[in-house]
Amino acid sequence: MGAYYNENTVLWLNGAFAKATEAKMNFYSQSLHYGYAVFEGIRSYKSHTGETRIFKAVEHYDRLHQSALALNMPYTWRTDELIAITYELLQKNNLQDAYIRPVVYAPDNMKFDQNDESFLVIEVWKMEPFLGEKLLRVMTSSFQRPNPKGFKITAKATGHYVNSILASQEAKAKGYDEALLLDMNNNVAEAPGANLFFEKNGKLFTPATGNILPGITRATVLELCNELGISITEKFFSIDELKKADTAFFCGTAAEVIGFESLDDVKFPMPWNKTLSKQIQDAYKQLVIEKEFKQSLALA
Repeated sequence: MGAYYNENTVLWLNGAFAKATEAKMNFYSQSLHYGYAVFEGIRSYKSHTGETRIFKAVEHYDRLHQSALALNMPYTWRTDELIAITYELLQKNNLQDAYIRPVVYAPDNMKFDQNDESFLVIEVWKMEPFLGEKLLRVMTSSFQRPNPKGFKITAKATGHYVNSILASQEAKAKGYDEALLLDMNNNVAEAPGANLFFEKNGKLFTPATGNILPGITRATVLELCNELGISITEKFFSIDELKKADTAFFCGTAAEVIGFESLDDVKFPMPWNKTLSKQIQDAYKQLVIEKEFKQSLALA
C-alpha cells in the first residue's frame, strides 16, 4: 500500500467494484511493457450546496474514448455509464474532493499487432493541488515536447508522459518547482502536465494547438476569458517573449490554475493579486464548486 490507497479503498475494474489491495492485472500487458495505454485525470469537488460534482465529466470521458480510438485500442464503454460508475465509486470511498484516474490498458501481447480487447480501471484518491498553491519557480527544460509527427499528440497516452517525468525531475533536481517545455521549433509548448498562459498589457496569450495537448482546463480558461471580457490570443511564441510578460500561469485538472513567480530566475513584474490571471484563478475556483463568481471581488 502507498499514498493513494489503503485496505479500505475500492476501485472499479473491468465491470465490478473491487478492493484495491485485491485487484490484479496481467504483468504481460502490452501497457506495462510498451507504455501503450490511455488515461484521464478528472477532479470531483464538494459543491457550494454540499453535493459531489465531477467537473467536466462528459468532456473527460469523451476524450478518454477519443484517445483510445487514436491509439487503435478497442473501446466498449459509454460515457454516461462511466460517469454513473464514478459517482458510485466516490461514494464507496467516502470522497467528494477527489482525483479520478480511469486507465484503458491492453491485454498480454508482446507483438505490435492490434488487440481485439481492452480493459478499464477507475481509481479515486484525495489529492491536493498537483503543483501546490504558492507561485512557482519554473525553468525551461532541456527536453522538448515530442514531435507531433511521431505520436498522436492530442491523445492522453501513458507513454507520452515519460517525457513529462524526465522534464519535471530535471527541474526539481535543480531546485525549481516545475519545468516548461519547448516544441521542436523552439516555441513555448506546455508544462509536463499542464497548459500555459501568459499576460501582457491586459491581454492573455496561450500556445496555439499543434504541439500541445489541448487540455480541458485550457478550454475552460478560454471560456472564462470570453465570459469575463478578457482578450485572449492563441499563437506561437518564443521563450524570450514569455520572459517579457507581466505574469504567467499553468492550468490543468491536477494543477488547477497556478501562477508563476519566475521563469529561469527572471521574476515577473506584476504582483499576482493585481493581475487578470488571478481573476481567472478565482473564477475557476468558483466554477468548480458551482458558485457564482463575483468579478468585482477578484480585483479588490
